[in-house]
Amino acid sequence: MIKFDNVTYVYPTGVKALDGVSVEIGRGELVAIMGENGAGKTTFIKHLNGLLKPTSGSVYVDGKNTKTLSVAQLSKIVGVVFQNADDMFFLPTVEEEVAFSLRNLGFSEEVVQKRVDWALNFMELEEYRKRSPFLLSGGEKKRLALAIILAWNPQVIAMDEPTVGQDSLQKEKLKEMIKQLNLQERTVIISTHDVEFVAELKPRVILMSRGRIVADGKADVILTDGELLSNCSILMPQVAATMSRLADLGFNAKVISVEEAVRNIVEGLMRFEHIRGA
Repeated sequence: MIKFDNVTYVYPTGVKALDGVSVEIGRGELVAIMGENGAGKTTFIKHLNGLLKPTSGSVYVDGKNTKTLSVAQLSKIVGVVFQNADDMFFLPTVEEEVAFSLRNLGFSEEVVQKRVDWALNFMELEEYRKRSPFLLSGGEKKRLALAIILAWNPQVIAMDEPTVGQDSLQKEKLKEMIKQLNLQERTVIISTHDVEFVAELKPRVILMSRGRIVADGKADVILTDGELLSNCSILMPQVAATMSRLADLGFNAKVISVEEAVRNIVEGLMRFEHIRGA
């Protein structure tokens, strides 16, 4: 679905944000792009819908080279939710914000109304439809930004730091929504520093540093490699750090989620009890 072929991007200031990045993301994959500030995560995301075009190399979306397509054409395939949701708003009401992109993409008025209703209900924003988007809370603004994207049903959904400004309940709802989108075989890509959130999602993790990909694999492998994470200025998830301290007692050090940790500890205690009883 997404292919970066030896992509380098240099900003007009001379900063090299991507440095020879090559990676493929398949249709229906759930992927987290992680790394320290300045690693190139946001620049990576902006290449997905053509907001940025490679200085060298090529980006392909659904087999099409982004250099040959406009942002509008790519946005039908890839919807991007930016870290600062306010950047996406400019209309008087919440419902007008959601309807604008649909009308701009050529949907009939009947379809526009149905999709606006669906998106607002799905993101639990129905009661705010007549309110100014700028009067919403930080979490509500993030949900509206996502509603705008989901309304036109893109095949790829990319989110830049989606958990910033969200409380624990909102993060839980976001996690379940991402899982639901992934079950619908959407390609979901998130750029984030939030290791605890990623640990619970357990996606494929692409770890970046200084514009390069330094690791790519399963979350329980990447997020339990303390040395690798430290080199990228990322802390190990709390569950993984705890389980690594228990590894000498026979517990699984590759566990990253709370649910897995509880199960592993209970099973381990049962083994100890059995051995002691014998």
